[in-house]
Amino acid sequence: MDNYLKTISALNDETRILIIRFLDEHGALCVCDLQNSLGMIQSRLSRHLKILKDGGFVRVDRKGIWAYYSIRTPLDRFRMEALEEIRHLNIELPKLHKVEEKGCEI
Repeated sequence: MDNYLKTISALNDETRILIIRFLDEHGALCVCDLQNSLGMIQSRLSRHLKILKDGGFVRVDRKGIWAYYSIRTPLDRFRMEALEEIRHLNIELPKLHKVEEKGCEI
């Protein structure tokens, strides 16, 4: 039951839906790329990413000092169906603005 509630909670925010859709569209991105593209401060973005990770939607891969977030695979049926619904929402995604790794602040 706890996992189900975390999943539902992760979906109960427009910003998190935007992040899911953005990661689904662009693949694995570092926090700096997400921050730069979505115009969010790092602390707020990190909070949303933690909720999405706890809700089973995103995974984090660490490569040295860099953390890359992506949609978790494989997703269970419930999360996959939620992702399919998110793909059909009329969401205007911002452009991807990648930051060079040497310019990324942690």
